[in-house]
Amino acid sequence: MDKNKNIFILFSFFFVSLLLFQNANVYTSALSESKVYIVYMGARQHDDVDRITSTHHDMLTSVLGSREGAVGSMIYSYRHGFSGFAAMMTKSQAQTITNLPGVVKVMPNSVYKLQTTRTWDYLGLPFNSANNLLNDTNMGDDIIVAVLDSGVTPENEAYNDKGVGPIPSKWKGYCQSGELFDPKKNCNRKLIGARYFIDGYLAYKGQPGSTIGIRDYISPRDSNGHGTHTSSTAAGSPVSNVSYKGLSLGTLRGGAPRARLAIYKIGWEDGIFTDADILKAFDTAIHDGVDVISASFGADVPLYSELYPQAGAISFGSFHAVAQGITVVAAGGNAGPAAQTVSNGEPWIITVAANTPDRAFPTPITLGNGQTLMGQSLFTGKDTGVVNLVAARGSCETLSTMDTYITGNVVLCFTGSRGSDLEVLRFVIRARAVVRGVGGLGIIVSQKPFTLLDAYADSFPSAQVDYEIGTKILSYIASIRYPKVRLSPSKTQIGKPISSVIAKYSSRGPYTIAPAILKPDIAAPGTNILAAYVPENPNIRISTYKIISGTSMATPHVAGIVALLKAANPNWSPAAIKSAIVTTAWTSDPSSGQPIFNEGETISKLADAFDHGGGIINPNKARSPGLIYDMSTTDYLQCLCAMGYDSRVISGLAGQATSCNNGLSIFDVNFPSITMPNLNGTVTLTRTVTNVGPVNSVYKVMVEPPKGITVSVTPSTLNFNPSVKKISFSVKISTSYLFNTGYYFGSLTWNDGVNNVRIPISVKTMY
Repeated sequence: MDKNKNIFILFSFFFVSLLLFQNANVYTSALSESKVYIVYMGARQHDDVDRITSTHHDMLTSVLGSREGAVGSMIYSYRHGFSGFAAMMTKSQAQTITNLPGVVKVMPNSVYKLQTTRTWDYLGLPFNSANNLLNDTNMGDDIIVAVLDSGVTPENEAYNDKGVGPIPSKWKGYCQSGELFDPKKNCNRKLIGARYFIDGYLAYKGQPGSTIGIRDYISPRDSNGHGTHTSSTAAGSPVSNVSYKGLSLGTLRGGAPRARLAIYKIGWEDGIFTDADILKAFDTAIHDGVDVISASFGADVPLYSELYPQAGAISFGSFHAVAQGITVVAAGGNAGPAAQTVSNGEPWIITVAANTPDRAFPTPITLGNGQTLMGQSLFTGKDTGVVNLVAARGSCETLSTMDTYITGNVVLCFTGSRGSDLEVLRFVIRARAVVRGVGGLGIIVSQKPFTLLDAYADSFPSAQVDYEIGTKILSYIASIRYPKVRLSPSKTQIGKPISSVIAKYSSRGPYTIAPAILKPDIAAPGTNILAAYVPENPNIRISTYKIISGTSMATPHVAGIVALLKAANPNWSPAAIKSAIVTTAWTSDPSSGQPIFNEGETISKLADAFDHGGGIINPNKARSPGLIYDMSTTDYLQCLCAMGYDSRVISGLAGQATSCNNGLSIFDVNFPSITMPNLNGTVTLTRTVTNVGPVNSVYKVMVEPPKGITVSVTPSTLNFNPSVKKISFSVKISTSYLFNTGYYFGSLTWNDGVNNVRIPISVKTMY
C-alpha cells in the first residue's frame, strides 16, 4: 500500500469518525451467539443500590441457570438514576427475559457515532463586559457540566483552575485512574470528575472484558480530540492568545468558564458509542450530582426500526436525568440539508442545530492577469509565490498518482455536483493527498457551497471556491498559454459583511418519530469552531487547539449557556430553561441584523423552524424571558401517551402504573412551539404560560400566521398579578387550503412592551 493511499485512509478515518455524525449500525448476530442486551426496568423502586444489583443478578440467574454465570455475563448494573442492566445473552435468552415481571424493555446494544475565541462575543457574552449573563452569574461557578464524549486532555490550559473556588459540596463523583491518567495530577477544582466506560464497546468489538488491541487510552484520557474540543467549548477556563496557527487569534474560553467539568468517556478509538456505555454514563452522572449533560453523539435516520422501536439508550437515560432536574443538551445530527434527518428529538432534550458565526477565513487567489479572487481555507503555510496553474483533466474524484502533469503546478479541480457532503469531503481529502504526493504546489477545489474547512487545515496551499469562482478561474486558464497563480495564506475576518447561515450539514426537521414535536429546538455556532484538542505528538503534553465543525460543536455552546442560566435561575426546571432559550432566540443575524439564511445546495432560502427551531440562541435575553412554557415529568409522560408509546414503557419510566388520558392530543402538550403536520379543517389547542417577570405584567398577543392559515388566540391579553402567575390560552388554527405538500411557517408572540415571547408555528395541510 503506497504512502498516498495511507495518508488518504488516515485522513478519511479521522474526519469520518470525528466530524460527521453517522448512521447507527445495529450490532447483529446469529440466534445462538451471545451479545450484549440491555434490560431496562424503569425508575428505581428503592434507594438500596446493592439490593438493586442483587435483583438484577437474580433475574439473570433465572434465565441463564446459574448465579456464577449471571455475574460473569453482566456488563453493567444500572442502579442510580434508574434500574436495569446490560449482559451477554443469546437472542432466545433475551426474548425470555423480556416477559419477566418488572422488565420494561430489552434492547440490543446499538452503536452511535460522534457528531471559542469569537463565538461568545458573537452571542453577546464578551468576556470583560459587566452587564451580561456571563458575569452576572460569576461565569457559572458551582454549576457542574457533564460531557459524555471521547474523554479529556487534562494538561490543556483550558482545564486550569485559576480563580475557581472549592469543589461544590453536592458533587458525589470522582476521578478514575487509568492509562496515562493520574487523578492527583490530572484533576483539580475545574476538572472535578473523569470516568470511563468501555465494557459495552468491548462486547461490541467481540472481546468482552479484554482491552487487548484497543488503540486508545484505557482511561479518561482522550486520544480522539472530540471530547476535549466539546468540553472546553462548554466550560473551558480562559486562555489568552490562542489561535490555530495564527488564525482566529483571541482569548479562548468556554460558555461557563467557572463551571466545573465532569467527563464521562464513552466514545472510543473509532468514534463509536454503545447503548450499554451510554446508559451507564447517564446513570452515573445522575448519581454524581451534575446540573447539565452535553451529548454530542446520536443515531441517524431511520430512527424507528424493528430493533430500535421508538426509544433507546439516549431516550431512557435523558428522561431520568431530566426527571432529576438535569438539563440534557444533544446534537441534532450532521445529515442535512435534507428534511426529516434530525435526531435526538425526545421532547425533554434540547436538540441543537448548527449555524456559522460571523467569522470567515478568506484565502486570496491572485491570477496571473492581476485579478484576485477569494476562496476559503485554513491554509497556514507560506505564500506559493507566482507559480504555474493547470486545470485537472477530469474531476477532483478522478485525480490519481499517475497524473504527473500536476507536478510543480497548482491544480484547479471541480467536485461532482452529486454526492453527499460526506462523499465530497472524502473527495477533497483524497484530492489534496494526491496532489501533494505527486509534487503539486497546491490545489484549488471548486465545489458545492459548503462552509466546512476542516479538510483544508494545514500548511499545504489549498483553497475552496464555489462553482462560480471556479468557472472564472477555468476561463482564465483557457484564455492564456501559460496561466499563473499565487495562493496566499488564509486570514481571519469577523463581523460585517459576513452573515450567519444554518450550516448545510446540520440536520433538519420535521422529527420523523413525532412530526408534531418541533425539532431542532435551537441553533448555535458549530462551523469552524476553535477549541482545545489533543496534541499532534501524544508524547509531548502541550496545549493544542484546533478548528473543527459539526452539531457536535454547537451542542456544548448551548450546554455552556444552560449552565449560566441554571446559575441565574437555580429553581427553573429543564423545560423552563428550554422554553427561555427557544422563545427569546434571534430570528435575524446577531451581528448584522440581516435575515438568517439556510445553507443548502445554494444559499437562497430563508431559514425556517425546521432549520433552527426558535432561531439562534440569545443568552442574555434567555435569562429574563418574561414568560415560560413549563412542563413536568407528568407532561412528558402524557406526551409519550399521545405519541403512542407502549403503556409498559411509560409506566416503567414513571416508576409506577400510569394510565394515559385517551382524550389528550399531542397538540395540547405545553411545548414552546406549535407544529401541525396534518391540519384538516380547524383545530383548537391550548398552551399555558407562567410569568417569571414583573408580578403585575400585561401581555398582548401578536400573530404572524403561516401563509394561507388563520390563527386566532383567546384571550388576546394576559393580565398577571400577585395571585395570577399562570394563564392558559387557546389557539384556533384553520386552513384555506384543500391540501398542500409542504409546511408554511409563522409565529405567535406575547409582548409586554419589553419582552417578546415568541414561539414558532409550522403547519401542513392534509386531506
